[in-house]
Amino acid sequence: MASAYTTRMNDEGSTSFGLSRLAQPRSNRTDGIVGESSALQSVLQQVKLVAPTDTTVLILGETGTGKELIAHAIHRHSSRASRPFIRVNCAAIPPSLIASELFGHEKGAFTGALQRRQGRFEAANGGTIFLDEIGELPMETQITLLRVIQEREFERVGSTQPISVDVRIVAATNRDLEAAMAAGTFRSDMFYRLNVFPIHVPALRERLDDLPLLLEHLVQRSTNQVGRAFRTIKMGTIETLQSYDWPGNIRELQNLIERSVILSEGDVFSIDEAWVKHRIRRAQVVPQLVASMAERERQIIEAALVESAGRVAGPTGAAARLGIPRQTLDSKIASLQISKLRFKARRNEAVHDPAPVNEANYDVD
Repeated sequence: MASAYTTRMNDEGSTSFGLSRLAQPRSNRTDGIVGESSALQSVLQQVKLVAPTDTTVLILGETGTGKELIAHAIHRHSSRASRPFIRVNCAAIPPSLIASELFGHEKGAFTGALQRRQGRFEAANGGTIFLDEIGELPMETQITLLRVIQEREFERVGSTQPISVDVRIVAATNRDLEAAMAAGTFRSDMFYRLNVFPIHVPALRERLDDLPLLLEHLVQRSTNQVGRAFRTIKMGTIETLQSYDWPGNIRELQNLIERSVILSEGDVFSIDEAWVKHRIRRAQVVPQLVASMAERERQIIEAALVESAGRVAGPTGAAARLGIPRQTLDSKIASLQISKLRFKARRNEAVHDPAPVNEANYDVD
């Protein structure tokens, strides 16, 4: 794969590793964000545009892509940079305590509330609050948070006295919030309030050109931590890393490099290629297994539809034959793109029925 990063092979079957360049200022290391791919540069351009404003930002991306680094960059390049940056992991706080954590509580508000406690929003006053894993917020907390976003005021738990705050809200999630809205687990009004300026952080497999720079950066950081130094990198290392799709993204890469720094012998950095190849094989097997299971499921459903002449509901319908609810079977038929019309047509052909078949008015139970 093409890359701006170049290496030189030596007689030992390894390539020169430009660790010394890390001491120099680099335009592709901004706010701890490493890379120069077009996908990443697009994100950084969006950060540059939105940071000076007070606009609410929703950062979207898979786990391990660096969403918190983007949130920090937005804060550092804003007029609030000298004020607090408060991070809240919404998934790590028990639902019964999330309101108290966000908005604080009064003494005696609940069992164990021995004194007044300031919440995260008060702590972030004048600065930025980063609501990580926003998709995990309970519905009742979403209602309260919606008011904070709209009016910038709230009450502590156990109080009726409104508290006004001046905060910039940055939220992040690895969930599909539109799917969560459809499932009824995330409020649509909350989504539209947060989704003012969405930023999608690309997965590592979408920016593989950045792998050489990330490798250099992460090796340097790990060697500083353990007190090691490497002169070269084993030939083929970058190509091996670029052959993997990195479902755990940069966090997974970081863990691999940290382990490899410890295990590498001498002054040649190398990775455990067996570890990577095992995961490549597993990544190849899983889609095959899923496809195989889906095909088997299709065969079973189609066989039931043949027996029921395309009818899903009713005592002789395909759902009853399979022993599953009609709604479940309808969902599976839709996901597998099976046409019930085809099976009705078969029955019509068998009985020489000349009447036209209309799937829209068929199977109305």
